[in-house]
Amino acid sequence: ADGSYEAEVTLGGGTGRATVDSPAKVVIKDGKITATVVWSSPNYDYMIVDGQKYMPVNTDGNSVFEIPVKLDTPMQVIGDTVAMSKPHEVEYTLTFHSDSATEVLGEDGE
Repeated sequence: ADGSYEAEVTLGGGTGRATVDSPAKVVIKDGKITATVVWSSPNYDYMIVDGQKYMPVNTDGNSVFEIPVKLDTPMQVIGDTVAMSKPHEVEYTLTFHSDSATEVLGEDGE
């Protein structure tokens, strides 16, 4: 159903040093599912999801991205980090778990 939720997310791949905040905010609207991914580092300058490049939605603090997601399906994503001597694309897997989703009320006036 349309609405704002929080759902557990697991991160795989990469070097094992990066993490993402869990639960993540997930918004369902008109059949489209978007999640807000908050990395444990401010050094991600873009993400690639299904061949589409997404830029961070914030300028301060850890890197935050709003990306389209599928629930209960491991998604291949790429995060470009500038923490190393040169920018480096790192492959990750994100899985958003619908069985952990809880609705967040009040954000859209309902």
